[in-house]
Amino acid sequence: MKLQKNAGVVRVFSTAMKWVSWLQTIPHKLTPPPFRLIQIGSAFWQSRALYVAANLDIASVLGDEKLDAETIATRVAANADATGRLLRMLASIGVFEEVAPRVFRNNKLSVHLRADNPKNVRAMILMHNSEAMSRPWYEQFENGVREGVPPFELSNGEALFDYLDRHAEFDSLFSEAMDSVEALTGDSFATDFNWGQFDRVIDLGGSRGAKSLAILKRHLRLTALVVDRAQVIQTAPSYWVGKAPPALLSRISYQAGDILESVPVAISAKDIYLLSAVLHGMDDGLCIKVLSNLAIAAAGTRACVALMELVVPDFKADFSSAAIDLQMFMATNGRERTLADWQRLFDPSGWMLDEIVSLRSFGKILVLREQ
Repeated sequence: MKLQKNAGVVRVFSTAMKWVSWLQTIPHKLTPPPFRLIQIGSAFWQSRALYVAANLDIASVLGDEKLDAETIATRVAANADATGRLLRMLASIGVFEEVAPRVFRNNKLSVHLRADNPKNVRAMILMHNSEAMSRPWYEQFENGVREGVPPFELSNGEALFDYLDRHAEFDSLFSEAMDSVEALTGDSFATDFNWGQFDRVIDLGGSRGAKSLAILKRHLRLTALVVDRAQVIQTAPSYWVGKAPPALLSRISYQAGDILESVPVAISAKDIYLLSAVLHGMDDGLCIKVLSNLAIAAAGTRACVALMELVVPDFKADFSSAAIDLQMFMATNGRERTLADWQRLFDPSGWMLDEIVSLRSFGKILVLREQ
């Protein structure tokens, strides 16, 4: 039985996204080329302005109110004139709304920076614009391109996950950012895939288990086992206390582990391994190692694997997938892959691609079964 759900709705969504993508190219085509280049060259102004607003937590301070720049600045311990100019620029690009001279409120974008919004992406903004993540773009990106070495390593002197192991505060921010993926991509991974055919999800590299909980909420028979690094797993159970119902939390368990060494053994065909945006952070050799470990753990059980990843077009990739791919180069030895790239990893690992499940998002779920 196929695992795709809501096929018609997913097709409509895909068509709509192609239309939206085409519409977004029109202003670029109408803008004079020199001015367009200046726009691109100064785009970092926008990201830094957004980062400062997120770091000051202005969206949370505003809440449901309309406040003048002086009041906002007082509450965030900042300069009133500079705060007003910051918010004016952000409002001009659609983040916050200026409702009267120097008076601002949240809008449909900025509410997703509010700490009390369960769908906020504040941690993702803070993580990507942190010193550890932004400095490589400014300091070492050209050297990285010349040498083929991740700029993160050139700037920070070590690989990303080694850095996380030694910097607890950044590691916590990274985990919180990963937990906000559902807010970024929507919940279609939980609704457009037929998880109801299974009894247990083994969520590898699942951070604190946000994706597993989203799935369990919709499938009351399911349980989940989340596997991640020890320091992530150590705090995961307490993180959800008060944020999710006890009955839901009782169906999720945690295990510290290194998927490059081994993965939990599957019990039956009712187990499914989930790897969400895990392999894109690894080079081909490490991907094959993880997939081979999965083949060993699932041997003889007919358990399958769900890889939730981008599938980049062979030609003329969209901006989102191309940009994320470049971000992966900046931070890791990984990459976003075409379907042919993915296929080259499956054959030597003991897996075959059984189905591609489309989602109302920019990712897909690749379903693997034993060869």
